[in-house]
Formats: sequence, C-alpha cells, structure tokens
Amino acid sequence: MNIIKNIVLVHGAFADGSGWRGIYDILKAKGYNITVVHNPLTSLEDGVQVVNIALDKIDESAVLVGHSYGGAIITEAGNHQNVAALVYVAAFQPGDGETALQWLKTAPPTPENGVLPADENGIIYYDKDKYHMGICADISAEDADFMFASQGAFYAKGFVTPIKKAAWKSRPSYAVIATEDKSIPPEIQEAMYKRSKTAATYVKGSHAIYISQPEAVAEVIVKASLHSS
Repeated sequence: MNIIKNIVLVHGAFADGSGWRGIYDILKAKGYNITVVHNPLTSLEDGVQVVNIALDKIDESAVLVGHSYGGAIITEAGNHQNVAALVYVAAFQPGDGETALQWLKTAPPTPENGVLPADENGIIYYDKDKYHMGICADISAEDADFMFASQGAFYAKGFVTPIKKAAWKSRPSYAVIATEDKSIPPEIQEAMYKRSKTAATYVKGSHAIYISQPEAVAEVIVKASLHSS
C-alpha cells in the first residue's frame, strides 16, 4: 500500500486557514507534508484555481480536504491529476450541475444559524451574536471571537455556482459528519455522503469540528492517505 504523504487543506466560508492549525500539528508530527490553501471566497472558480495552483506545485499525489463550503471547491478541484483521495469535513458535496445552496435548502435552518442575506456587494456575513453557537459552540468564546475576526469575506455567488464535474465520482472519498452541526445539519451531510457512497465517520462536534476535534478529523485524513494512489 502506497501512503500519500501530501495533504492539502481547504477552509470554507466564515473562516480562514488558521483553523487548520491543530490538524496541521498532528499530521506534521506524523511526517505528512501539509499545504493550507488560502481560499479567496470570491467565487467557486477562484477557489478551484488556487487549489489547482497548490496541487501543481506539489506535483505528487495528494489527499484533498475541504471543510464546509470548501467541500464544493474540492468537488471541482478534485479532478486534478494529483488528487488521489478526497476528505469532506462537515462539508458540501454537490453533484454535477448542483450547488451548495441547493443542498442547504433541503432541510430547515436551525435556530442557531446566523447566515445573513447578501449585502449590496454580494457578500454574505454571519450574525456576530450567533457565530459562536451557530458555527463553533464547542470551542471557547475567546477562540470563537478570533475566528469571527479573522474570517474572509464570502461572496454569495460561490454558493450558487453549479459543479461542472464532481470529482467524488472518480476519486476515493471520505467524510466526517459533525453530529452537533448547526450550520449544515447532520441530515444534509448524511444525505450527500450516502448518495455518493462516501465512507463517513460520525464525530460529536460543532460545524467547526476540524478545530474542536482535530484528532478525530486527522484520523480520517490519515485513513484516506493509505489509499493506493
């Protein structure tokens, strides 16, 4: 069995790359080479482009990991020749012609969800008063405040851009379902991953499970890395 030593991490909306630090430390200690992509959040196409650039630079087989909206990014970018496996962390997993928003609408929003309508610039913000409970209830208030302060500006068009070619149809795929998720309800995650026959692992945690439960998420990434490339 060939171990894939390169891991590429893609964050989602209302966040930035700093949230991957715990998983970075765990995987680094195990000898993996990690790239944390700065997802511009300006459009699906822009996100895919920066991931492709990172994959070009590695020029070897890699496991591509996406959280939340980052799942839509890796679904398209996962077609890159260097991607050997995909990992969805409480992430969207649209199919051909589908959008992230389309899946989000398949279940009613939770009371904790604080996604606001797009503003005049087409940017979606998250209600600051709901951010902690809606996204990352199982981390400290101080860490939630930093996460809110460091998030990127998320343009709504990324949510409504259809996937052209879903990479999960041709790549081994793994997923972490966050059982306490208030942003992408667990039933939506279950439906997406069941449809695609993705190997899913249930972990108790919030939408920001990659921050609150880094060991459990890293374990799934390691499992994906053991897939023969």
